[in-house]
Amino acid sequence: MKICLLSYRGNPYCGGQGIYVMYIAKELVKLGHEVHVVAGPPYPFEENGVIIHRISNHNYFNKGTNFIKPHKPFATLQPLNLYEFIAAKFGIFPEIETFSIRAFLKLKELLKTHRFDIIHDNQCLGYGFLLIQRLGVPFVSTIHHPLTIDRSTWFEHPSTFNLKMKRILYYPLLMQKIVSNRMYRIITVSHNAAFEINKAFGVDQDNISVIYNGMDSTIFYPVKGVKKKKNSIIFVGNVEDRKKGIIYLLKAMSLTRHPVTLTIVDGGAPNRSSVPRLIDKLGLNGRVTFTGKIPIDRLIRLYSQTEIAVLPSLYEGFGFPAAEAMACELPVITTTAGALPEVVGEHMKTGYLVPPRDAPAIAQGIDFLLDHPDIRSTMGKAARQRVLEIFTWESAARELVNMYREVINAYGRF
Repeated sequence: MKICLLSYRGNPYCGGQGIYVMYIAKELVKLGHEVHVVAGPPYPFEENGVIIHRISNHNYFNKGTNFIKPHKPFATLQPLNLYEFIAAKFGIFPEIETFSIRAFLKLKELLKTHRFDIIHDNQCLGYGFLLIQRLGVPFVSTIHHPLTIDRSTWFEHPSTFNLKMKRILYYPLLMQKIVSNRMYRIITVSHNAAFEINKAFGVDQDNISVIYNGMDSTIFYPVKGVKKKKNSIIFVGNVEDRKKGIIYLLKAMSLTRHPVTLTIVDGGAPNRSSVPRLIDKLGLNGRVTFTGKIPIDRLIRLYSQTEIAVLPSLYEGFGFPAAEAMACELPVITTTAGALPEVVGEHMKTGYLVPPRDAPAIAQGIDFLLDHPDIRSTMGKAARQRVLEIFTWESAARELVNMYREVINAYGRF
């Protein structure tokens, strides 16, 4: 087949959507398919056999100054760029919508020389997709989780009226609800995410296919001969994303019997402010280290040097950091929120599960696992075995191909 993948952010360092596109594209090529990726910045890595088509945006939302590019002084006055600029200044996040329109224009151009069998979007669902549907190609979309969950977690904590209004404007929920109900098929990465998509957007469960993400166990594995740092824990995720639950982990650190140290791998989260203040308030200075953005090999070494991984999320549609740590034979403490139980598995067998928003339970889990190194070792080995048996990108790609064929065969009946 000739497959076109769309992703408004394509680089694996930008989060789960970039990881998803990178591995799905690679595995589809291995299966003998021709794969094109239409992506916005930060762009995907070059991969053998994957044809990348880059779409620009000006990222006005994350820029406080320097809007005008010296080599393109009038670019902001172009209609789509001007809309993106004005929307961003009103606190609206326009990147998804403008990518969808630019993707439509790019696909119109590509279809002059390429005949795609299917187009597969990754978590965008912009209004431009209603135009893409008129191009005569079956069109499906992956939703990792509905953005209603991101917005709801922001309102759990005290904030100003202005900040609340910004969050209401920020998330394009109505647009995604309209577009998701007009896609030929929705794919998601867990049964819990399928339930949440139905609840948030009203998408018929019969039109949702659950295909688990994979994990590259040839990259994420336990590095032999690396000594564990005593009383060490690791958190991987964006600390400014409220649904990641970092505040509950920091509170748990103030409750543990062991003097634990925490390494936070947050990819260099922009505008990191609330977490350092909380660290200072809880008296944890000197016990928390931020790595910022690091290469994969260093992350794997950190997993191998650490005794426990903690993912205290309030929701995950899948939870890549949990699966990464498990693949590295690291015992994971995580919550029962969202799809995490589907990924981590049975409590005390392949992971340690606690209720969400429960700092004392996280502290108890940390102390218990630090007190029982034999259980940590057994749990870590069982966790890796679970990843090897259930979460592979090859399996995910094969399931996607079967779903693609089903949608293509049924396309004439839509």
